[in-house]
Amino acid sequence: SDVSIQNITNDHVPNEILVKFKTNISESNRSQALSRIGGQVSQHLLTKAMQHSGDNEGVYLIHTPLDVFEAISKMKGDAEVVYAEPNFIYQHDATFNDPYYTNGSLWGMYGDGTTPANVYGSQAGEAWAAGHTGASSVYVGVIDEGAMYNHEDLGNFGNPNEIAGNGIDDDGNGYVDDHYGWDFANNDNTTFDGTSDDHGTHVSGTIGAKGGNGIGVAGINWNVTLISAKFLGRNGGTTANAILAVDYITTLKTLDALNIVATNNSWGGGGFSQALEDAIFRANTANILFVAAAGNSGTDNDATASYPSNYPEANVIAVAAIDSKGALASFSQYGLTTVDIGAPGVGVWSTVPASSRGKIISSYSSYSGTSMATPHVTGAAALYASTHPGSSAATIKAAILKSAVPTASLAGKCVTGGRLNVSGF
Repeated sequence: SDVSIQNITNDHVPNEILVKFKTNISESNRSQALSRIGGQVSQHLLTKAMQHSGDNEGVYLIHTPLDVFEAISKMKGDAEVVYAEPNFIYQHDATFNDPYYTNGSLWGMYGDGTTPANVYGSQAGEAWAAGHTGASSVYVGVIDEGAMYNHEDLGNFGNPNEIAGNGIDDDGNGYVDDHYGWDFANNDNTTFDGTSDDHGTHVSGTIGAKGGNGIGVAGINWNVTLISAKFLGRNGGTTANAILAVDYITTLKTLDALNIVATNNSWGGGGFSQALEDAIFRANTANILFVAAAGNSGTDNDATASYPSNYPEANVIAVAAIDSKGALASFSQYGLTTVDIGAPGVGVWSTVPASSRGKIISSYSSYSGTSMATPHVTGAAALYASTHPGSSAATIKAAILKSAVPTASLAGKCVTGGRLNVSGF
């Protein structure tokens, strides 16, 4: 069997492993394999995206009384097992006539020719001035915490093929009333659970807060449609739920024919997962970009891999963070061959939920992290798709990387050696 074991000290769920069995294994052989570790099936992950790609076996989440790595070691010897791996825990990569644009706060949206100006911004203001403000027909999946879809400065959310609240799975994707998306952390259709969903709301605002409305901030796209695939809860999120979230967005594209061009993945942690890489590959097959945060440990991803940004799939864009003076952020991970581009990730203002007198209200906050840099690039993918309809994931990725502006702090630190520039989109 080609099971691989790595000595990984990152957080994982104790007494749980993910197991992929060979195709057409008999029930008795599966039971026999699981008996070696006292294993019980907690969940069978068999998504429509897996089946669409020809995988009818899926992946099993197994509970075992054994230590995770002992259990993986025992499974390694079984001829019926393709791989066994920990159920890793991921965390978000953040450290904590639109007023924030006009008052000089929203530097990540500025360019050298905007007022206010900042040459190290994404140049989004120049794209807007040329009339390129996005399109609601372009969809982006936010794989993260949930998002405050009724925030005063957030626009279009949801799947038009699913009617909210009628108790019916209108589009037949296996999820009932998933109009705004799905919460895989709690396995329900309530994708916004209050102020704990601040991170998911913040990245959503950078991608698509309404511009030109005289309120709050502006996203890279003034018009775009967002769908929440919530898998990060109060204690982070697991590999199993990340797989379900990625496949959920892929299925919305293949089954519902939604024009989903990218997912935003401002999270990381854990080690290599074949099961998660397979899900990212399925997204690639469906022409969905997987934009991922490089991470906040200040280390070189060429030397020490960071997931999910280090997966080698063609649809992955790994993003480092720069500050308003063009410096590589002190916390940002980098990598000459494994990180693609830099984008604004320090002092980024965006939408958040807040609590006031027991009510949830619309608010704004400034966060820093590669989590904040990533949605600038995801937003760029959506903006490009709005002006170049029908473009493949490869074409959009190439356009983003080709237009990067050479930046001294990024020289030798990422593939492009440069920072995001959407002025041509």
